[in-house]
Amino acid sequence: MNAPLLPLHTAAGARLTPEGLLLTYGDVPAEYAAGTQDALLLDRTARGRVRVAGGDRVEFLHRLLAGRVRGLEPGQGLPNLLLTSKGKIVQAFELVSEQDAIVLDTSPGQAAALITALDMYLFTDDVQLTDETPATAPLGLVGPQAKQRLIAALPSAEAFIDLPAHHVAQWTDEQLGDIRLAQRPIAGSFGYELDAGPEQAPALHERLCAAGARPGGRVVEDILRVEAVQAEFGVDVDDNIYPQEARLESAFSLDKGCYIGQEVVAKIDTYGGLNKCLVPLRVSHDDPLPRGTKLMVPDEERGTREVGIVTSWAYSFVLDTGLALGYVKRRHQSLGARFTLENEAGPVAGEAEQVEAPVRTGGVPVTGGID
Repeated sequence: MNAPLLPLHTAAGARLTPEGLLLTYGDVPAEYAAGTQDALLLDRTARGRVRVAGGDRVEFLHRLLAGRVRGLEPGQGLPNLLLTSKGKIVQAFELVSEQDAIVLDTSPGQAAALITALDMYLFTDDVQLTDETPATAPLGLVGPQAKQRLIAALPSAEAFIDLPAHHVAQWTDEQLGDIRLAQRPIAGSFGYELDAGPEQAPALHERLCAAGARPGGRVVEDILRVEAVQAEFGVDVDDNIYPQEARLESAFSLDKGCYIGQEVVAKIDTYGGLNKCLVPLRVSHDDPLPRGTKLMVPDEERGTREVGIVTSWAYSFVLDTGLALGYVKRRHQSLGARFTLENEAGPVAGEAEQVEAPVRTGGVPVTGGID
């Protein structure tokens, strides 16, 4: 496990899972306020990175991936997908073009799986796939004051900070050395991802905190993400899901030409017919709902019938109750639609109601997309 900040979190008395995942520094409402009104600092060092090198790298990826690859200049990036031949999602990641390579930033634990999936299509192409995860240690900075806090912590960043969405800049800081800065969706809104490497990650974390950013963990990250209806690969998204079902229209192209799964994606765009879609669901209580909780409706023959499934849950400060993300079948999707809850052991207390994505006041704009 790549966990360069674990000693720092432990020394600060943060709450951690047995595996070392940061949950919270102890004040979730204050962490939420930082993410919506100031600047929230997140430990993203568990994320993965794959480097794709070789003279055929652009054409190899362009003919496989759902999003554009050809024509990207160094530093330019975009979200992207690898699909099955049936149009379902194998992997989701951020793709960035560099001078001599293409870099794929993945969800935690996914770098090796992505390499395996891409390697299946490698025959005579001049392409080399390398897992660079051990050399990375990204931190996330989000919130309306993120830019100001970043410049205060790293004056050398000011010349590189106004990046287009999904793009990357790299430079050398006098104290921290080489730094990689990306602007991408983090916890429900666009923010900055900074990577100075594992050795310098604690120093970068401390400088950002000293500049006024507040550290937070997985609890607040999930709250912000779920309120924004931002799917997470490996949680809300797997190989049973079409991109449009997970609201990932920004991660595929309809005009780049052929790629794996392209015909199915185009057919869905043209004719519709999605069987299910990810929607936000207000829960009638604030007790956590496990992933896999079933969404049920009345049925004359069987009493109740499953029409959906919960994939993520968080407590929403906007709604002051639980909020879930779940896939609901097409015929049952409508604002105000209500569902009873059930797990393998039987009915669960409370109900869920389909709602609009919560609107935060005085905070960062909510965006969709994938983390």
